[in-house]
Amino acid sequence: MAKTTGTGISRRSLLGVFAATAVAAAPTFSNAAGFLRGGGDIRRIRMYSGRTGERLDMVYWIDGDYIKDAVKEINHFMRDWRTDEVKNMDLRTIDIMAASHNLLDVNEPYMLLSGYRSPKTNAMLRSRSRGVAKNSLHMRGQAADLRLASRSVSQMAQAAEACHAGGVGKYHRSNFVHMDCGVVRTWRG
Repeated sequence: MAKTTGTGISRRSLLGVFAATAVAAAPTFSNAAGFLRGGGDIRRIRMYSGRTGERLDMVYWIDGDYIKDAVKEINHFMRDWRTDEVKNMDLRTIDIMAASHNLLDVNEPYMLLSGYRSPKTNAMLRSRSRGVAKNSLHMRGQAADLRLASRSVSQMAQAAEACHAGGVGKYHRSNFVHMDCGVVRTWRG
């Protein structure tokens, strides 16, 4: 439940107004390397979930600091929708996702296919597909499977690889890209 101030404005509303103002005033970033090194003033993530119908458009980092309430909302959004379990996502993964999105120069939000996966969900998916790792980084909150309608799997993967910050899996048949903050590596699924 959103807490309200003495004026009847919720804290979430205030955060949203602040984030919108920060986005409008923020410079455009030209490359992911500077972005990941802290070269920019803000970091923003935009996603939607076809499973839950939820949408997220959130500035989560300003001038070197993560915004605690924004990160909490991102964690909730990226929960295991099958079990409704929430895990703190590794912020390095969120940073890779945001930097990749910026490199793609799109306004379209990512479609989140999978963020955090509980061990129960991972085991169920593993029983149905050989492409699901037994010790998946999804179970640690360190990975996301993403799609964009306006960009190909190859384009998305190139942007993620340009970050030189984690694993990038290309799943052409299923039309998504896996991004994680693990060891730098690439693969085809």
